[in-house]
Amino acid sequence: MIDNQIIATVIVHLFIAIVQLILWRKSTAQRFLSVGGSLLALILAFKLFFKVYDGEILTMNAANWKAPFGIVFVADLFSSTLVVLTSIAGLAVSIFSCVGVGRQRILYGYFPIFHFLMMGLNGAFLTGDIFNLYVWFEVIIISSFVLMTLGGRKSQLEGAVKYMAMNILASTFFLTGIGILYGISGSLNMADLALRIPKIQNQALVEITATFFLIGFGIKSAVFPLYFWLPSSYHTPPSAVAATFGGLLTKVGIYALFRVFSLLFIPNHFTKELLVILAILTILTGAFGALIKTNIRRLFSYLIVCHIGFMIGGLGLYSKWALLGAIFYLIHDIMVKTNLFLMAGVIRQLRGTMDMNKLGGLYAQYPKISLLFAIVLFSLVGIPPLSGFWPKIYLFKDAFQLEKYAFAGALIIGSFITLYVIAKMWAQVFWKDTPQPEIIEDKFVKMIGYRKTMLLLPVIILASASLYIGFNAEAIIHVADQIATQLLDTSPYINAVLGGQN
Repeated sequence: MIDNQIIATVIVHLFIAIVQLILWRKSTAQRFLSVGGSLLALILAFKLFFKVYDGEILTMNAANWKAPFGIVFVADLFSSTLVVLTSIAGLAVSIFSCVGVGRQRILYGYFPIFHFLMMGLNGAFLTGDIFNLYVWFEVIIISSFVLMTLGGRKSQLEGAVKYMAMNILASTFFLTGIGILYGISGSLNMADLALRIPKIQNQALVEITATFFLIGFGIKSAVFPLYFWLPSSYHTPPSAVAATFGGLLTKVGIYALFRVFSLLFIPNHFTKELLVILAILTILTGAFGALIKTNIRRLFSYLIVCHIGFMIGGLGLYSKWALLGAIFYLIHDIMVKTNLFLMAGVIRQLRGTMDMNKLGGLYAQYPKISLLFAIVLFSLVGIPPLSGFWPKIYLFKDAFQLEKYAFAGALIIGSFITLYVIAKMWAQVFWKDTPQPEIIEDKFVKMIGYRKTMLLLPVIILASASLYIGFNAEAIIHVADQIATQLLDTSPYINAVLGGQN
């Protein structure tokens, strides 16, 4: 079904960014526009989600050029779910940014760039054209690079160089894969490619092309062994920026892997084995990297890497229940990881540092805030019945059924190390006495009400979303089940895009 409202969320963020550029020196107006625009985008995202909730797939042909000749935007349950999650995270970060980002950075263009990034994320999820996906990736990379360097501190620039270098490498592999794919198929429309690729005689070249996509998206997702750029860069920008990166940027790579390797390159035995091996190594390297970190954001960065492996493993198993578990974990992870970095920002506002060795006494001084943070940390660990618990059941179930015992072992190790490092963080940051009690002051009491609200409201929003995911798991399982079904049976997607032309 054709629906021109598919790209409404993209247009909203583009419009907000342009207006904010016009109001370049009006920091207060930019703050109001950002929160209002993000709220509108969330409403439109939910509207799109409910349109496709019952399995309908919506399309929009740009400039009325019918597929496969023109660029097409497609909204199925997978893409619309991610647009909703992006909009929730974007609203939370937008609210936090009103007080969590300094006025100087706002005057350098923080809010317009932030909305260009949101526009790129939504565009990447909704496109049905492989080259258009590359274009949206470049919008994301350029916007995120500017956000990472905004302010120009030495650590930011060092992190940005690593970040940009690896993303340029990923884009090179991605673009090379697109070039080869177009050369052997003559099409860029993903639905059309799904029909053409099996008919290509030189399947060896198809496998090589798939490898280019795997490397390109693997770098963007921080999959082993090219994950090191993430923990080297995500701890450097302001917390609002780090929250956007930690919750959303790697998930675009995960989305692209799931989309491409279910629609274009159906995983064969070798690809499945390779994905499972990469998942195991990603889980272990992320988990053991987190063990030795004392900086909160560095610890969270390694946990991002660790849990990326959970999702990659689900794709590698490539069964109904494994895909369901991976999609459920993706939904949970976006909410929790975004919130973790916002929490780190609140701790920095209260104590001026994120070094766990210099922290302590937060529970004694801020018991209500600490309990709020505990909800997020318990969700991350997967304490039943919170959101991180349910997807692991499905991943464990299929790992044992398919006799992937190494992957099951990696899941267990990754889960227990996550529990250990979070328990250690809680003990050091919240429970122990502060190492320098004479210099600790209650900064939160001195904050005006507006500032308190804008710091804690985003954490409350995302914590509430995590609680909803955990306590209403049946509804999330239903959504993830439908998405897994659509990934395994792509014929409705192809028919919706090509309109029976196939």
